[in-house]
Amino acid sequence: MKNWKPGTAQETLRARAALLADLRRFFAERGVLEVDTPLLGSSTATDVYIESFAVFDTTPAIPVTQYLQTSPEFAMKRLLAAGSGAIYQLGKVFRRGESSPRHNPEFTLLEWYQPGYSLTELMDEVEILLQAVLACGPIARLSYRELFQQHLHFDPHRMSPEALRNYARARIDFGSDDFSATDYLQMLLAQCIEPELPEFCFIYDYPVAQAALARIETDAEGQAVARRFELFGRGMEIANGYFELTASEEQRIRFESDNARRAALGLTQYPIDELLLAALDSGLPACSGVALGVDRLLMLLLGVDDIRQVISFTNS
Repeated sequence: MKNWKPGTAQETLRARAALLADLRRFFAERGVLEVDTPLLGSSTATDVYIESFAVFDTTPAIPVTQYLQTSPEFAMKRLLAAGSGAIYQLGKVFRRGESSPRHNPEFTLLEWYQPGYSLTELMDEVEILLQAVLACGPIARLSYRELFQQHLHFDPHRMSPEALRNYARARIDFGSDDFSATDYLQMLLAQCIEPELPEFCFIYDYPVAQAALARIETDAEGQAVARRFELFGRGMEIANGYFELTASEEQRIRFESDNARRAALGLTQYPIDELLLAALDSGLPACSGVALGVDRLLMLLLGVDDIRQVISFTNS
């Protein structure tokens, strides 16, 4: 007989409901509008490290392909460009092939955007939220550069690709030659640095190659960096924030570059979101935005180490 029962205890279901209520109260007190955007779209994220679920409608004469959204980001930016002001969304998103103690293909994401906020101001707000929910203390802020210099004794923004490859391969068995500089840096961060991180910390100012949808600016050392941050809690990534790119042509170039890399790796190439680019053309206000994993936040709140313990029915 199949086990039809939920995988979580009743106490966990109540804790999730209380967390969702607390998150909504947090934004209501700040006058941030809750919005709701479609789960299905004709385009999706082109990021090389994210795979989307495709949904095929064969009913019309010309079959239609749509995608379950990996984030509400593109639609939310269209709302921002239309004058919504500060907004947030709390709901389900989907990423294919992600199953582990920290990943489920379907998960709950909290994403919000603050027009007029700098990246530092957004980190301040994320910190206030974490302190309210988890009762944690002040959260350390460390640049990507200082972490690598402290733990691995090199500047990740300046090391040549060949030197980085040799350095990484001397410490980690990659088992393949098909890696980019970003792959090497991410593996070094995950295996050599993350275990040594403070209980809670922000890492900010990433290498340019990891900019995604963030602006590129020059830091105090005259180095071009991606104005973005990630929040880690007890060695687990919790949130990913950007000082948002507003230039449509630069965004198009990045989408096309993603798809070129996907083609080189034998991955599916995804349609570029022309509606997002049109919204950027019309004028996206200067803003910072962040996506926070609610299931992982609940894991921290309850002190559990497997995402299946906080989701009523998992897809794995």
